[in-house]
Amino acid sequence: MKFPLIDWWQVGANLLSLGVAYVLALPVAWDREQNARSAGLRTFPLVAVASCGYILLARSVFGRDGDANAEARVVQGLMTGIGFIGGGAILKHGLSVRGTATAASVWNTGAIGACAAYGRYEIALVLSLINFSPSAI
Repeated sequence: MKFPLIDWWQVGANLLSLGVAYVLALPVAWDREQNARSAGLRTFPLVAVASCGYILLARSVFGRDGDANAEARVVQGLMTGIGFIGGGAILKHGLSVRGTATAASVWNTGAIGACAAYGRYEIALVLSLINFSPSAI
């Protein structure tokens, strides 16, 4: 049985992206956890890391200069799926609707993970700050 060679530089780069996604989701998760919201320290980092992982996988499969349309479909499916998960956080009680901020935060942390996968750490940082700042005011 022949084992593929491991590109340790690629492993390091992927761990960096996954780590950035995780770390940038933590402030949002911690704030939501402290305010006893429905999603918190487990949900938000998982969404960010999973989003990052899917994009890293797509980039690996399609190549860095691969089919942009195929990669766009992966991003589209990812964002749609995260929107579906966020939709589960929205609850209606009579005339009251709760969970829209949680749903938007879940969707945003998915974008944080995708940005980290593309190496756009500055965008991921801004998204994290924007998502964290309204609840801190």
